[in-house]
Amino acid sequence: MLSPSDTAIVFLLALLLFGPEQLPRIARQLGEAMRHVQTTTHTFMNEMERAAQINEAPEPVEPIDEPAPTSDYTEEKPDDSVHAPSAGAPD
Repeated sequence: MLSPSDTAIVFLLALLLFGPEQLPRIARQLGEAMRHVQTTTHTFMNEMERAAQINEAPEPVEPIDEPAPTSDYTEEKPDDSVHAPSAGAPD
């Protein structure tokens, strides 16, 4: 950063080099260039923050493929037609 005395020296040199007629035009152009740099920097920082937020978002968890349970036991339903007496048969 320039101190006040450094700023005064730069101003006097610019006044001597460019003259009082051209100095306002040059200052305006310098201001526009500085504004463009600030806008570009601000846009870049916002884009970097947005990209960081996208990378920090939790990713969806995929279900784990578990193998089907293996069991030696199979449940069998009793067949009522075999054990129950038939309706038309004599006892």
